[in-house]
Amino acid sequence: MSMIRLTQYSHGAGCGCKIAPDVLDGILAKAGPAAGHKQLIVGNQGREDAAVYDLGDGRGMIATTDFFMPIVDDPFDFGRIAAANAISDVYAMGGTPIMALSILGWPLDKLSPDVAGDVVAGAQALCRELGIALAGGHSIDAPEPIFGLAVNGLVELDHLKLNSQAKPGDLLFLTKPLGIGLLTTAEKRGLLEPGHHGVAREIMVKPNRIGTALAKVKGLNAMTDVTGFGLAGHLSEMCSASGVKAQIDFRRLPRLRDAESYRRQGAVPGGTQRNRDALGATFPAMDEAHWQWLCDPQTSGGLLLSVDPAWEDDVERIGREHGIELTPFGVMKVQEGSALIEVIE
Repeated sequence: MSMIRLTQYSHGAGCGCKIAPDVLDGILAKAGPAAGHKQLIVGNQGREDAAVYDLGDGRGMIATTDFFMPIVDDPFDFGRIAAANAISDVYAMGGTPIMALSILGWPLDKLSPDVAGDVVAGAQALCRELGIALAGGHSIDAPEPIFGLAVNGLVELDHLKLNSQAKPGDLLFLTKPLGIGLLTTAEKRGLLEPGHHGVAREIMVKPNRIGTALAKVKGLNAMTDVTGFGLAGHLSEMCSASGVKAQIDFRRLPRLRDAESYRRQGAVPGGTQRNRDALGATFPAMDEAHWQWLCDPQTSGGLLLSVDPAWEDDVERIGREHGIELTPFGVMKVQEGSALIEVIE
């Protein structure tokens, strides 16, 4: 068994190393929106998960990219997780991924090419499982290990899901539990109990392929995936884009219950506080436990759904067909004031 610990070679971990959303806004402001492309349905003008190009035959091409530094020590697992995370953007738009290219940055003076090969092999295994062609990619010699994918997919435009169409009265669902950031931080600090090893990994390597089936539900008004900005960050993006606010019942929020003890021990990722700070006035003051869970950075997290109550049974049925028990944890309300998220206990 390899004794390599990939997380020792990077300053960040998984999606927790994403640039904070408020800082990212400043960067993107200089680029401005993509212009002059009539077939570009979704570009960089919003906080959508991927770009979408109209193919002119009722279908759209989805294009996305995602990469990060190691979230786990095992190279093969790192490749699987990075692949699942990148591909998730296509599922979050309601599409079917068809092809991917790998993005590899590798510190050749510190880690052998064989270890990088294990990372790529992990991604290849995940792509093979999903029937996706991992068709090549690009690599550079870099100070820290970085890996991810650029992914293309197809979507029937009638089934395209955005994060900007949520409606007051919609029910909120999440397809994976929160707490990945807490568990991976606990593991990095040597706090993880033996029975909890592998729990976060198994959640992160699970693809969000349920998104393709959910997209066919007419009453699923908005969908996005939850990654480095935490549930609060991605939910606030949905609320802002849709002109609504969210009321969350914290007791019904899907969470990894075992992660609470590590939160109390202080195993809170640095990205959690950055996410909280970035939300500003849109996220009112609340109990520390609440905001630390809501702002916990997720890597390859679940899909966040905003669903018309009349279609609740359909969403829950599809969840069961995919081995996921979906229960609403909140509701969308008419937006009032600056706060976009309200938490009740």
